[in-house]
Amino acid sequence: MRRQKDYYDILGVPRNASQEEVKKAFRKLTHKYHPDVFEGDKAEAEAQFKEINEAYQVLSDAEKREIYDRYGHQGLEQNFGPNFGGFGNFGFDIFDLFFGGGVTSGQGRPGAERGNDLRQDVEMTLEQAATGFDHQIRFARMESCDQCSGSGAQPGTHPETCGMCHGSGQVRQQQQTIFGTQIRITTCPRCHGEGSVIGSPCAKCGGQGRVRKMVEKTVSIPPGVDNGMRIRLSGEGDAGVHGGPRGDLYIITHVKPHEVFERRGNDLWRELIVSFPLAALGGAVDVETIDGTEELQLQPGTQSGAVFCLREKGMPDPSGGRRGDMNVVVRVETPRNLTPEQKELLKKFAESTGEKIREARGKSFFERVRDAFSEI
Repeated sequence: MRRQKDYYDILGVPRNASQEEVKKAFRKLTHKYHPDVFEGDKAEAEAQFKEINEAYQVLSDAEKREIYDRYGHQGLEQNFGPNFGGFGNFGFDIFDLFFGGGVTSGQGRPGAERGNDLRQDVEMTLEQAATGFDHQIRFARMESCDQCSGSGAQPGTHPETCGMCHGSGQVRQQQQTIFGTQIRITTCPRCHGEGSVIGSPCAKCGGQGRVRKMVEKTVSIPPGVDNGMRIRLSGEGDAGVHGGPRGDLYIITHVKPHEVFERRGNDLWRELIVSFPLAALGGAVDVETIDGTEELQLQPGTQSGAVFCLREKGMPDPSGGRRGDMNVVVRVETPRNLTPEQKELLKKFAESTGEKIREARGKSFFERVRDAFSEI
């Protein structure tokens, strides 16, 4: 049977080491033996890294450490099963570990926390959405306090290790019951899980380490954005807690409805009213697009409802793809208030096509009386 190594020896800390000392030793060893940075045998580094993680998972957990100190590895296996540690059970982000973030155990003191994401809504016209534009926004966000440099403590002082939980962020309550001794681990009520307390809070931030400030930013809206799209500005959200990374800022676009154009994806649609003679004879007509005026050639005999496509005269693709089209729906307008001369010309046209047009006769007296009574 393989002899199991002592967890304190693996991390290189004494048995009375504080949580902070355990954490510092863990970070130092993981920097050295992580397989992605270790220059020697990768298999050896992975095995060593697995042992380091297993030791930390136990010694950073108040309950597991209590059982291990009293009963050793056998006590852990009886209470948590044979896989109580495990290489994949990380209570921290490896990216944070190597790039300056905080390290937190699953039940230990909270470390650096990422700031909140923020949202700003920007309204624009369809023309602005088509060309893109720069927009100035003004909003409030949490910033690291410049007076205490984010520590929350008055300049010249420092946060002190909590005397109740000794820096672990947790307290252990032991109770005797008919079933034996029960141990309950809860968040420290004095430091609220922080592991430290601020004796002299910063006067500017009240010990929070952050203050709310109004900031102004210029946002570049790219061409082709549609209603409800999100533009992510990395690192422009709230400042993190305890030196954690900033959150992100999301710009939500709102495009106003247009009087002429209707957007469907990247395509634009519009109606074009043309006269009967133009639809019948065909010809060129100027059409207003999102970019300006384009000439559209109507074929002779164009019917009402016919659709003509102007290629790539629609909206730009926000992802850089092909531009949309402009689809023109023709509506033939029936002339009103014709002059006698115009009526005569239309009659002759109708007769030339073999169509007979009868003029509507006036209603008789009895028909008018009947219609009047029917409306009562």
